[in-house]
Amino acid sequence: MTATTSLAPLLQRFFTQRLMLERRVSPHTVRSYRDTFRLFFKFTQERLHKTPSALLFEEIDAPLIVAFLDRLEKQRGLSVRSRNLRLTAIRSFFRYIAFELPAHSAQIQRVLAIPSKRFTRTLVRFLTRAEVDALLAAPDRHTWIGRRDHAFILMAVQTGLRLSEITGATRDELVLETGAHIRVIGKGRKERCTPLAKPTVAVLKGWLREPSKGDGRVLFPSVKGEHLSVHGVKYMLNKHAVTAAKVCPSLKGKRVTVHLLRHTMALEMLQAGVDRAVIALWLGHESVETTQIYLDATLAMKEQALDKTTPPHGRPGRFRPGDRLLTFLDSL
Repeated sequence: MTATTSLAPLLQRFFTQRLMLERRVSPHTVRSYRDTFRLFFKFTQERLHKTPSALLFEEIDAPLIVAFLDRLEKQRGLSVRSRNLRLTAIRSFFRYIAFELPAHSAQIQRVLAIPSKRFTRTLVRFLTRAEVDALLAAPDRHTWIGRRDHAFILMAVQTGLRLSEITGATRDELVLETGAHIRVIGKGRKERCTPLAKPTVAVLKGWLREPSKGDGRVLFPSVKGEHLSVHGVKYMLNKHAVTAAKVCPSLKGKRVTVHLLRHTMALEMLQAGVDRAVIALWLGHESVETTQIYLDATLAMKEQALDKTTPPHGRPGRFRPGDRLLTFLDSL
């Protein structure tokens, strides 16, 4: 009789031992992986008619996982990028299991061989300086929440911190004296220090004089003194974006996020002539190549500017090839 292996203890050890203890991944990663398996178990209950605790590892094969990913795309409308993130979580689990259950190597290798889907990488979005100024002016600084929101947005757009980094920041990690900076733990549990500009320091000094909430440790707390949630930050930015759009119409229809503010800061640095390697260190990128997306966006902006220029003794617009040449190119 073939031996079987329960899935539940393997998955529990993956989260508690592999992710939290050994790799010490961020809470954001843990939540992302957790949500992936929640969706997967909802799918397996419908497909296999078994509760998650009753599942056997041998039942989690490549065809089942592919069917799950297809369901996410077709029925839940998940984007290809999000689909690939779900696959990444499952692959991580199976790489861990490869050391735990070497006898199941064939099954594991078939799962690890499931390819990620390719997708069109769009140019990064960003805000103009006028849009940033309007967004910063939107919070009502006569209130505690308004002053918090203004300091939060200013910190985000000046430092380029990730959402998890800025919501997880504490007052102890902030240095406002000579060499003002904030110290954060980013992706891969890597610590980095990000310098603070004088206007940001001035606003943060005023913010630290505000009555503290909760235990007083969280830099940008909720009204209950807790860390701001993802939904709380989303609500905050949406609210102020709507207000800012009344004075800056170009903000209408733009989805303002912490990541958008991060892109904005990176593009401003690139346009100011800051080296890509410095920007990569500033943002906490693993590789300088990751910063290439900002260079591509900058080139696209230059193309748009070139389209608007008029050469001496010429007509506005860029050269457009004749029909004959287009026909030739289309035939290639």
